[in-house]
Amino acid sequence: MADTRVAVIGAGYAGLACAVELARHDIPVTVFERSLTMGGRARVVRKNERVIDNGQHLLIGAYTELARLLRLTGCSPRQLERLPLTLHIAGKLRLKAAPLPAPFHLAFGLLTARGLSWRERLAMVRWLGQLKRAHYRVPPEMTVDALLAAQPATLRTQIWEPLCLAALNTAPAQASAQVFANVLRDSLGANATASELLIPRVDLTDLFPVPAARYLATRHGEVHTGNAIRAITPGTDGFQLEGDTSGQSWPHVVIATAPYHAAPLLASTAACPDLAASLSALPCEPITTVYLAFGAGVSLPEAMIGLSTPPAQWAFDRGRCGGPEGLIAAVISAHDEHLAQDHAALCARLHTQLETELGRKLPAPQWSQVITEKRATFACRPGLERPPIATPLPGLWLAGDYVASDYPATLEAAVRSGVACAHAIVAGTGV
Repeated sequence: MADTRVAVIGAGYAGLACAVELARHDIPVTVFERSLTMGGRARVVRKNERVIDNGQHLLIGAYTELARLLRLTGCSPRQLERLPLTLHIAGKLRLKAAPLPAPFHLAFGLLTARGLSWRERLAMVRWLGQLKRAHYRVPPEMTVDALLAAQPATLRTQIWEPLCLAALNTAPAQASAQVFANVLRDSLGANATASELLIPRVDLTDLFPVPAARYLATRHGEVHTGNAIRAITPGTDGFQLEGDTSGQSWPHVVIATAPYHAAPLLASTAACPDLAASLSALPCEPITTVYLAFGAGVSLPEAMIGLSTPPAQWAFDRGRCGGPEGLIAAVISAHDEHLAQDHAALCARLHTQLETELGRKLPAPQWSQVITEKRATFACRPGLERPPIATPLPGLWLAGDYVASDYPATLEAAVRSGVACAHAIVAGTGV
């Protein structure tokens, strides 16, 4: 058997998915994480004695690989709030899928929907039917705006555009229609379970990274947090990692960091200049999450609601999903002028927005917190070239939500890339 030791740089969802899958095949793996907290861009944040997530990551039933790894590492079903597909905008729209086999789950939801005319319901059914007959293939240069051009304004502004922002984190005028069609194919176009909403009831580090680290510990794997890897040097017998105190050579190294951290690591090898440059140039989009803690007596009509006025597009009732009562998380996707506002001004703007959307006065928040991930995802534009998992250097791999995939930057895309790296390593070693 060939030497199968693997070093994974990054303990986010991609890196840990790779490590868990390798451990499942009894391959020794060590994970290096520069932060003290696992999870990468989906992690818990502790500020002012409060425990919150750095953002709201919505899972759907179509996330099959993530679901498999959650089961493998011992995740309890009670850690996820399972809800039927629900699109709710207070006073304007309510569409809720029924617990029926596909396509009746969505058909019943449309029949009982509030806020849509019969013409709009028929237009939605016809459009989804056209996509299905085309096997969800559209011209590669098409934007989501162009894809939606024939849809009634209500459907565009209250359903499709908010879903585009939620899934691709890119404005519809710039977003890839093909990637959006892929998302619709595997959610609305699949079985009823695939379109279910899964909202974590625990923080994002406890959901997968912590169980993954425990799983690795039982299979001779290791996770070194607070251990930055600063450079990778290729050699005749593997790779040397600057920052690895063991000093050993690694036959396989998986770079499972954000692209802007992966680029300098690739550049340090002196063998991947073009790939390093392309990752450095990868366009990014921000996500801002604003937490407003109103306390007892404040709740949303659903665990997640859409917002029809700016700046936030979605609001989550964390009190319905394991958090303290009255804690609301509002999410602002992609670029917006809000990035120039200070904390107090943005919180005041969100407070007013929620009052307008809900049609009632809200108390002053007991506390608030603004978290902005300025490079949360890549900009999912038409024709964007995403790298494969294999690099020009044999034994050096890439894992992350930005690598070539049908999906946008989601937890599922991250996990699938990590699993793909693991399978490629396993296949190459004959384990």
